[in-house]
Amino acid sequence: MNCPHNIYIHVPFCMSKCKYCAFYSNAVLNPNWQKYGDDICSELQFWSEKLCHCSVPTIFFGGGTPSLMPVSIFEQIMNCIYKNFDVDKDCEITLESNPGTLRAEKLKDFVSNGVNRLSIGVQSLKDEELEFLGRKHNAKQALDLLNVAQNMNLRLSADFIYGLPGHNVKSVIDLCKNINDLGLKHVSLYELTIEENTPFGKMNLQMPTNENMANMYITIPEFLSLPRYEVSNYATPDEQCRHNKNVWMGDAYVGIGRGAAGRVYINDVWYEQRGANEKFEKLSNETRAIEKIITGIRTISGVMLSNDIAHKINNDWVKSHPELVVQSDNYLRATDRGMLILDDIVLDLIK
Repeated sequence: MNCPHNIYIHVPFCMSKCKYCAFYSNAVLNPNWQKYGDDICSELQFWSEKLCHCSVPTIFFGGGTPSLMPVSIFEQIMNCIYKNFDVDKDCEITLESNPGTLRAEKLKDFVSNGVNRLSIGVQSLKDEELEFLGRKHNAKQALDLLNVAQNMNLRLSADFIYGLPGHNVKSVIDLCKNINDLGLKHVSLYELTIEENTPFGKMNLQMPTNENMANMYITIPEFLSLPRYEVSNYATPDEQCRHNKNVWMGDAYVGIGRGAAGRVYINDVWYEQRGANEKFEKLSNETRAIEKIITGIRTISGVMLSNDIAHKINNDWVKSHPELVVQSDNYLRATDRGMLILDDIVLDLIK
């Protein structure tokens, strides 16, 4: 019996491509959902055999827009998972969704087939900003879906984007206050990042300066009623996303679907994995330790200094930069200042 593996299932289909999106997704009006479901089940069966019917603590349907999926296909996939894996009784099953793609009846059907956590891509509560971002919903549709999910007592998360052209500290304060009024227990607040080969990447947008972005970031904890538990994620302790935490802490997970990545652990060996046949390559213990540092340091709890990780930490640099990282209780954590420059810190932190 191999160790528990979390499952990530990628749903690549969208109604349209957002202007900032660099994820693998396709804007297809009428995808062949039956072929998609059959392909996903084939991958699940493949990994079930490799992982010896291992236990599954979390399942995450990401995308793309998973809420576009017919419930019958979702049911097919969930039945396949239960048939081929030992799913934990309290398994966290998350479905990402976009407003305008999910009504109350369909959400109820998803829930009756296992969904117990809904993540909604709200992004903004202003129609003009949603249009700028290339979203296909309006603020009212977002609020309606939030209300439906809250009335169903679902575990609920919502994504928002800040740092748009023209945004400043006041913009973020207003956003935080509006989020507080919604009574959410988990939110993700992402800085707008301009990626190459996206519509925004081909535009000469006048983005806020790095200093303004930093000021917006440090403003969030002052005005948002939820505590930060990862660089971009805020939640009450009992509402933190278990799937993401498991991945950040270095637990094993398998990526199902084209473009989905995983880190699987078989017979004391780590492997980098994509889909069923896209990629399956052995990772050295050193490489895997570095990956755990990169993801773990992003969390408020920090990275646990197990032997493999401690061996890769530049202790001299840590001791000389207490304003950026601190060590206590066998964990290494980034300070508030360190959180602002994590990408730079990691370069010096790892030896």
